[in-house]
Amino acid sequence: MDTPLIPLPERMRPQTLDDYVGQRHLVGKGSVIKKMIESGNVSSFILWGPPGVGKTTLAKIIAHTTNSDFYTLSAISSGVKDVRDVIDNAKRSRASVFSKGTPILFIDEIHRFNKAQQDALLGAVESGIITLIGATTENPSFEIISPLLSRCQVYVLKSLEINDLDTLLERALTQDNYLKTRKINVMEKEALFRFSGGDARKLLNVLDIVISSFPEDAEVTIDNKTVTDCLQENIALYDKNGEQHYDIISAFIKSIRGSDPNGALYWMARMIAGGEDTLFIARRMLILASEDVGLANPNAALLAQACFNAVHQIGMPESRIILAETCIYLATSPKSNSVIEAIDSALATVNSTSDAPPVPLHLRNAPTKLMKELGYSQGYKYAHSFEGNFADQEFLPDLLKGTKFYEPGKNPREEEHRKRLQQLWEKYNY
Repeated sequence: MDTPLIPLPERMRPQTLDDYVGQRHLVGKGSVIKKMIESGNVSSFILWGPPGVGKTTLAKIIAHTTNSDFYTLSAISSGVKDVRDVIDNAKRSRASVFSKGTPILFIDEIHRFNKAQQDALLGAVESGIITLIGATTENPSFEIISPLLSRCQVYVLKSLEINDLDTLLERALTQDNYLKTRKINVMEKEALFRFSGGDARKLLNVLDIVISSFPEDAEVTIDNKTVTDCLQENIALYDKNGEQHYDIISAFIKSIRGSDPNGALYWMARMIAGGEDTLFIARRMLILASEDVGLANPNAALLAQACFNAVHQIGMPESRIILAETCIYLATSPKSNSVIEAIDSALATVNSTSDAPPVPLHLRNAPTKLMKELGYSQGYKYAHSFEGNFADQEFLPDLLKGTKFYEPGKNPREEEHRKRLQQLWEKYNY
């Protein structure tokens, strides 16, 4: 049999839930998606997980099993017009006497949709014209707009485990029409699984590459050395879409947080050499500038923002210099996480308070006569009218009086904050 034109991962794509491998927490017996499919009542949701773990396959299985009309868009190549065309088609489909129920729209890489594109989905999702299934490798909390995220449940998919990969390997060797015709002996699997990194697509691609390196009529022996030798020119040291993407950015961030410019530069170089999106690197440094450097050096956030803008405008190879300058600056800056501690503490208080306390009257504006008569703004002390621009006044609701969210870090810049706040705390007997 001639070598197939269709890639092995596509030939082996499962058609039913029984053939689906991995993600038992979502599709196993009694699981949420399993129940959803069995009931035929599929709600909109986002599938978040690394590449090659079955996001697209799961969406297709759901559509096939529920006999739903299935539309698919890629956020890389689709725009607002494509979204509206799908919605119009879905409306016509639902109005037809042959309607199969709510059509499913699957959007791959949905995190790449901008706000306008995501906004175009809201009405159709809200009214049930379509059931949206999105797939993303990025955290939906940061990449999906809040109104759309509130209309969708988020399900987290995990990298495939060794036993899952073993099942896929055995299935490919015994069920694929082409591979069944080849004489293949698998002596060792460790390298196959290591290079795949929990990614089903990569595992099958690696298997395909190794087998295709042997003549058609030759017996194929797969061991760790054969796999490694075969992949030296086919697998990059850094996979910007795979497990190393997450591991190396983690090492990069932790090196800067740990004030080690050498480690940070090394991991950055690994990402740049591997073709990582430079805006992704700049964006992570901008986050770190506020989260880990914070008020110990407020200029860090300004430099990181300037870095992001410059990288966006200039591109490679010159952007490597700007990225490196910002990396070194952040790594050698004093560190403080007081900002993130403060906002997380405030958010925790808000989320744990069942009844949101009203704004105290003295802090409310009084633009009308009635509001003034009701006591709005009475007792407010204008800080600039007092010595040192400092007014002895409470700014929290009575329920939270005396609460401290912000604790200055132990660094020279925040010591001034500490002294000034101490004056306030002593006045109010905090």
